[in-house]
Amino acid sequence: MTQVTALRLADAKTGWAGGLGWIARTDDGGKGWQLQYEGDGEVNQLFALNGERAWATLKSGDPAQYILLHTTDGGRHWTKVGKAPNGGFLHFISDSEAYSANARTTDGGRTWTKLPAPAGIVGDAYYRDSRNGWAVTQTKGQFSFVRTSDGGRTWVQAMTRTWEGEISGVTIRSTGKSDAWIELDGGYGMTQRSYSLFHTADGGKHWTTVIAKGTAGGGPAPGFKTAEEGVPSNAGNSPGALYVVNPTVAFMSGQCQACDKSNTMGHTTNGGKTWLNGKAEFGGYGEPLVAAADAKHVWWITTDNSEPSVMYTSSDGGAHWTKAHTFDKPEAPKS
Repeated sequence: MTQVTALRLADAKTGWAGGLGWIARTDDGGKGWQLQYEGDGEVNQLFALNGERAWATLKSGDPAQYILLHTTDGGRHWTKVGKAPNGGFLHFISDSEAYSANARTTDGGRTWTKLPAPAGIVGDAYYRDSRNGWAVTQTKGQFSFVRTSDGGRTWVQAMTRTWEGEISGVTIRSTGKSDAWIELDGGYGMTQRSYSLFHTADGGKHWTTVIAKGTAGGGPAPGFKTAEEGVPSNAGNSPGALYVVNPTVAFMSGQCQACDKSNTMGHTTNGGKTWLNGKAEFGGYGEPLVAAADAKHVWWITTDNSEPSVMYTSSDGGAHWTKAHTFDKPEAPKS
């Protein structure tokens, strides 16, 4: 089990991790792992409804489609059920109904239908259910957060900001009909990327700027012109992984590619009104992974192309972290 590429929890002790051609399960909080699946393809995402029912998407060689695997017995057997039509955030709301960007399935992933996306969209749309969705649009000199409550037939502006930069990435998460967390990535330079995180708990009527991180290399944070006075800032000078637990609690790692210990973690417990940057710093220059069972139990995996992925866990909401497991060292590239 080498470099980890996906992570998901079922509860505080149980979860799955995946990598290049493998999926494994832990039932002791990450200390020990049981290999459950071996095959072709890199695991792109994992999602679990509970400790028995979970799904995995694997890269298939076609960037427009991902192999979809499903288990109904805790991972003892993984079965191909279809293909996910895109690389958007996959989330099941029942055994049969799921969403991936603006695609919907009602038969467990065997077939998918496309839902409408707004004109001028940047990144993927996010549908929480068949009616409620969010997206980001951008025109010259401004970007907007838009919302639908009728399955994409109409989109209503929820927030608009003037900004001359170009949005390079969008991450949207939601834990309720009126809840949305939207991360915007901006410019990049000198291994630094600017980014912002916004939150609404009332369907877009009011927004909180949770994080605004401008960098010397990436320029101003999306939605801001200069220094973000009075706005919290994440520790990393590039964004890491965002995980939203509920309308009040969210975790987001940060990265500093020029630092010896490049990975940091911050969180909010009040919907983004305040942001706390933790003291923990860990090595690893690959893409970090974050998952949580609840507001207290959080797992964090740091990765690297040449060093082992390492998993850390917290049982107090990120105040303290304990090394739980070191995965196998990646194989050296063949010459």
